[in-house]
Amino acid sequence: MLFAGLLAGLTVSSTIAPAQTTAPATFTLANGLQVVVIPDHRTPVVTQMIWYKVGSADETSGKSGLAHFLEHLMFKGTSKHPAGEFSQTVLRGGGNENAFTSSDYTGYFQRVPREQLGSMMEFEADRMTGLVLKDENVLPERDVVLEEFNMRVANNPEARLTEQIMAALYLNHPYGRPVIGWHQEIEKLDREDALAFYRRFYAPNNAILIIAGDIEADEVRPMAERTFGVVAAQPAIPPKRIRPQEPEPAAPRTVTLSDPRVEQPGLRRYYLVPSAATAAAGESAAFDVLAQLMGGGSNSYLYRRLVIDRPLAVSAGAAYQGAALDATQFTISASPRPGVTFAQVEQVIDDVIADIAQNGVRAEDLERVKTQLIAETVYAQDNQATLARWYGGAMTTGLSIEDIRNWPERIRAVTADQVRAVVQKWFDKKRSVTGYLIKDATPKQVEKRS
Repeated sequence: MLFAGLLAGLTVSSTIAPAQTTAPATFTLANGLQVVVIPDHRTPVVTQMIWYKVGSADETSGKSGLAHFLEHLMFKGTSKHPAGEFSQTVLRGGGNENAFTSSDYTGYFQRVPREQLGSMMEFEADRMTGLVLKDENVLPERDVVLEEFNMRVANNPEARLTEQIMAALYLNHPYGRPVIGWHQEIEKLDREDALAFYRRFYAPNNAILIIAGDIEADEVRPMAERTFGVVAAQPAIPPKRIRPQEPEPAAPRTVTLSDPRVEQPGLRRYYLVPSAATAAAGESAAFDVLAQLMGGGSNSYLYRRLVIDRPLAVSAGAAYQGAALDATQFTISASPRPGVTFAQVEQVIDDVIADIAQNGVRAEDLERVKTQLIAETVYAQDNQATLARWYGGAMTTGLSIEDIRNWPERIRAVTADQVRAVVQKWFDKKRSVTGYLIKDATPKQVEKRS
């Protein structure tokens, strides 16, 4: 199963969306389910995505990993459709499916021939409230999740460093716990935990249904009414999620992770910054542009200074994770060359940041990266699943359809002064955590055998 970071690999910003000529159609059922239809008639295929407004940041303290665990369990069947029937129906029709969990949302999708959409909607509506869980399938699935933890985190030094940086960056907000959970808490999750979480959060008034592909809204609406429309709303779900927020950062933090499996040392710095949903007007787009300027490709400032001009690193990059309900991260990364210290690399990073804060950015650089970002939205329209992900990821983290559609215009409007202003305001080291990944050179004790 896919989990955190589903959208992060799509582009520099996970909040961008294409400037389509016509807006997606949207309507809301009587039970509160919002439906978004994105027509794309180039092939007779549709993608259905159901996005629940619940993720790891909504878990009860001490139950980390529960949102992701339930994602796995959602494939265990209902009284109407036993385990495997949904997936087998998708595969027999030549389609594909998957699911994903993040800090803010959980999603399930199927891509199938258009004539199968009705049955997909029936299956998905049925498991919105009809899930049947038994210890004989819950406990083995918990073992699967633990093995996923071992593969993705425990045996991956870079993932472990990310886990530790996030825990240090968020002192109070639940973004500081990993989406997959802490190992000792995953081990204790059980059937009752999963069912309580499911009954609390899985409901039509806490979900967005996105249909992208060879279909129109007037065809989708009667199918949605017939399937999802009969599912009762959950009135206990509050209209807005309220979480503990971060105190004003008081000191920079550092994390060093050593591991004998590290072949390439790495440096990462995370700044705590506003998300697209929490930023002041113009700030989020300025962060998108800044990430491209600093670390988007071989012409970016960090890459040129660290990799080309002075060969201090083998790679350098930057990214802004705009799609988040609460305060998010701007990340900078670099991998030093052999013999180069972290301090040398950090000095260059600090110099680049200071130069932007003091002198701003060149007009030609600004126009170049804005053109690149807008072009990416055009190229990505070839993938209907990408369109559905854009809208789902943005709408479940507080943005509207208009926010998504207007993203290219907001990028075009970014000025050099705005880029300089976000650096001056938010790139205070007190707001940062710097992580170092090093090879553990400690000699290991070898047991002697007689």
